[in-house]
Amino acid sequence: MSYELIAILMFSTMMIMLMTGQRVFGAIGFVGVVAGLLLWGDTGGSDIAFSAAMKLMKWYPLLTLPMFIFMGYVLSESKIADDLYKMFHVWFGPVRGGLAIGTILLMVLVSAMNGLSVAGMAIGATIALPELLRRGYDKRMVTGVVQAGSSLGILVPPSVVLVLYAMIARQPVGQLWLAGVLPGLMMAAMFVLYVVIRCRLQPELGPALPEDERKVSLAEKLRLLRAGMLPLVIFAAMMVPFVNGWTSLVESSAIGAMTAFGAAVLKGRMTRQVFETSVRQTLAISCMFMWIILAALGFGAVFDGLGAVKAIENLFTEQLGLNPWMILILMQLSFLLMGTFLDDTAMLVIVAPLYVPLVGALGFDLIWYGILYTITTQVAYMTPPFGYNLFLMRAMAPPEIGLKDIYSSIVPFVLVMILALALVMAFPEIALWLPDYVYGK
Repeated sequence: MSYELIAILMFSTMMIMLMTGQRVFGAIGFVGVVAGLLLWGDTGGSDIAFSAAMKLMKWYPLLTLPMFIFMGYVLSESKIADDLYKMFHVWFGPVRGGLAIGTILLMVLVSAMNGLSVAGMAIGATIALPELLRRGYDKRMVTGVVQAGSSLGILVPPSVVLVLYAMIARQPVGQLWLAGVLPGLMMAAMFVLYVVIRCRLQPELGPALPEDERKVSLAEKLRLLRAGMLPLVIFAAMMVPFVNGWTSLVESSAIGAMTAFGAAVLKGRMTRQVFETSVRQTLAISCMFMWIILAALGFGAVFDGLGAVKAIENLFTEQLGLNPWMILILMQLSFLLMGTFLDDTAMLVIVAPLYVPLVGALGFDLIWYGILYTITTQVAYMTPPFGYNLFLMRAMAPPEIGLKDIYSSIVPFVLVMILALALVMAFPEIALWLPDYVYGK
């Protein structure tokens, strides 16, 4: 049997297992190890799994993963993130669409605290969405705002997805995080601009707060501003030393976790329940990602041994005669297709053994490509019929928001995301300027 046929058989077997509901790490790891055993015997097959485990255990930056997840859950479970929305409610309420704009800004800050889209979705759907609907905002527009805003969690640092990409692509986590800053802020600004323009053209979609509700004293506004700024202080305490080179990435993650814990204690919100929930969720998510990385490394090792990457590169460049940019666009389109039935981690570990080496061989920057992958994943998160954020919203949204509303609400935001993706592809400096500036000092 040819190596190309073996590679196709591995892919098809893995996809069948995923479609039957098997866990991502189980399907990928099983196919990788069994293929290794059949190809190279007991020694080769066992060595692949063992070397992948050792590589994972020796990867020092992986320590950032539980630190940032713990920080995010402490801020979320202790309700410190709720203060942010109260602040935006008071300061942006008098503006047309102001609460929707505040919700987008809330999502950016929650993303900077947690690194997972599910945290932003939970806060947006349970805190912001009912309030927006009560204030007379259009349900389709605000449903799209919450879904689009929560997707920023996998792009704005500290993104957990970029940690996974860094491990598989063997790229520095710090550079990937910095590369996600400007694209993430750019996308958030584009969301805000869309809301501002839409509410100016159709004021009934996002009415300003009534006059009687705007009568908040300056002292109260400043108190809410101070309370809402606490997460920003925590983020600054974590990132400023890292950007200036005073601490390593792991040390900064520890500072962030301890600062968040200390803030919750000082505000009297670190109860036994909050601490237990934060630790349990941190352990569960960290272990899930470690299993996925372990499986992906084993699967990728088999592909390296088969020479499948060279075969794919030869197919695209020699047999089909495609130029590098056409190949890159096809890769992004395949991510969009897979995103209709797979989540971000599954997409990455399935195609990374092929795509990442191919991108490098075509002469593209792997840091830049990591941001392209992440933005494409954001689009896939919101693409029917099986977009991840669509189902999260359906589970958390109030009863008056139906599935039709959820599906139709994301159309303009998906178009904004595709525009952002095109901008980052056309101007790689958007992603690469900040890491080049910081690491080029």
